[in-house]
Amino acid sequence: MTTTRFAPSPTGYIHVGNLRTALMNYLIARKAGGTFILRIDDTDPERSKEEYVDAIKEDLEWLGLTWDKVERQSERLDRYAEAADKLREIGRFYEAFETPTELDLKRKKQLNMGKPPVYDRAALELSDAEKDALRAERGNGVWRFKLDQARIDWTDGILGDISIDAASVSDPVLIRGDGQVLYTIASVVDDTDMGVTHVVRGSDHVTNTATQIQIMAALGHGHPEFAHHSLLTGPQGEALSKRLGTLALRDLREAGVQPMALLSLMARLGSSDPVELRTEMAELIEGFDINRFGSAPTKFDAEDLYPLTGRYLQSLPVSAVAADLDALGVPADAQEGFWAVAKENITTLKDLAGWWALCRDGAEPLIAEEDEEFVAEAMALLPEGPYDSESWGKWTAAVKEKTGRKGKGLFMPLRKAVTGMERGPDMSALLPLMQVIRARG
Repeated sequence: MTTTRFAPSPTGYIHVGNLRTALMNYLIARKAGGTFILRIDDTDPERSKEEYVDAIKEDLEWLGLTWDKVERQSERLDRYAEAADKLREIGRFYEAFETPTELDLKRKKQLNMGKPPVYDRAALELSDAEKDALRAERGNGVWRFKLDQARIDWTDGILGDISIDAASVSDPVLIRGDGQVLYTIASVVDDTDMGVTHVVRGSDHVTNTATQIQIMAALGHGHPEFAHHSLLTGPQGEALSKRLGTLALRDLREAGVQPMALLSLMARLGSSDPVELRTEMAELIEGFDINRFGSAPTKFDAEDLYPLTGRYLQSLPVSAVAADLDALGVPADAQEGFWAVAKENITTLKDLAGWWALCRDGAEPLIAEEDEEFVAEAMALLPEGPYDSESWGKWTAAVKEKTGRKGKGLFMPLRKAVTGMERGPDMSALLPLMQVIRARG
């Protein structure tokens, strides 16, 4: 069975970059009728916070990305310890004691000599007595996985055939000196224990993947199918990493972005297929193909979400927004007509308040000096309400007959006087919704 996972760290709110990973894994699992796991990477006790766990779940539920089960890495520490013991037994795990300053000096020296700045494995030469002395002086060391310095090859679902020379990569630290288990080994153990068959993540993880393939092999396992999607940039190709904090999903939600608008964009962004608004999750699932994505950096512009949101809202029946209309105080018998007018003129649901204020309270008239006499004459011809779909036509016909004005010279000054705007909905539909016209009189 196809099994995928999304493994966020609860150290902050998830953003559009995280969403890309979550969505791809979700769509692969759902299209295959498989399992989608939400795995909370909370092995860092200092930075992990329960409020972020709750926020991650809330954001995914808002988007409709439902999971089949939740796993927490903090509850699996015994499994990571077992894997570490096995690596020690087979001679693939060793303790190292260099300080960050010492490691930095080593890297600089290697670079000056024209060599790749990889760990020199000096710790492998330490005697037991030397280790004891260093442990007494500096505390416990870090534990590194001893790579087999051969080429690591796999066929990536997006990048194609990948080959990395393990000799150009430092032996990865899997456990810190304070005992904290790091992502590299925790993810290996989880993926193998949980039967994960497909892993989609950012291209910044390619080197991690190479080392994890070796760790999996050392522990006696094969590896899942890997695919590494491109990283997002800003609309001009600028690095997006510094802006991701302002692109948290909860901020986009607060701004009025609709879930299907966001999902429709992210399900196609960076692929060879055009972005198309989808109104149902089933459409996204059916149309998803990981092989259609490219490796080039992918431009993301949050402004693209708003036209999609507007188009999505236009597809909704009034019943879908009844709660929003109730909250604004739109009477039940006016909701259908109001929604029919408003939905064609909004970008997000936040815009409804302005349109209802216009209908409820009227508008400050916008009257050019040369039109003042004309508007006053026209307003005298406006009958008392209530108005219906024919009221605008009857009124403007009467004004035309009385004043001789026609075309734009007739309609535009009246629209501006009634709505305070130069453009907007069909006045035949809007006028019946207006309870007060302040321009009159």
